[in-house]
Amino acid sequence: VPPIITFVIFILLLCTVGMLEGMQIAFFAVAKLQASERGDSKFAKMTCDLLFKGAGNNLPGFMIGRQLSVVSCMFFVARVTSVSIPAGDPNLFGVSDGVQGLFNTGL
Repeated sequence: VPPIITFVIFILLLCTVGMLEGMQIAFFAVAKLQASERGDSKFAKMTCDLLFKGAGNNLPGFMIGRQLSVVSCMFFVARVTSVSIPAGDPNLFGVSDGVQGLFNTGL
């Protein structure tokens, strides 16, 4: 994969994680507000109506899906940023072969 594509994927995934983390903070903050205090924006009202309608299962369901998405993004980021040094080449930062093997996995 060309380095520029790797960089673009890296930035997109980190932006996605940042937005998901921000949504978690915002939704928990909004959950403490009365419906009348949630603002006048059309999209804010639509989002709150969707999150807090029914039996209240939408917010926990979103949080579970958000966490799975964050974990998946972080695995992809680890894979995109991993290195693969062939045997016989000097190790990254002069670490031992076992540690270099761990670095090569992307974890």
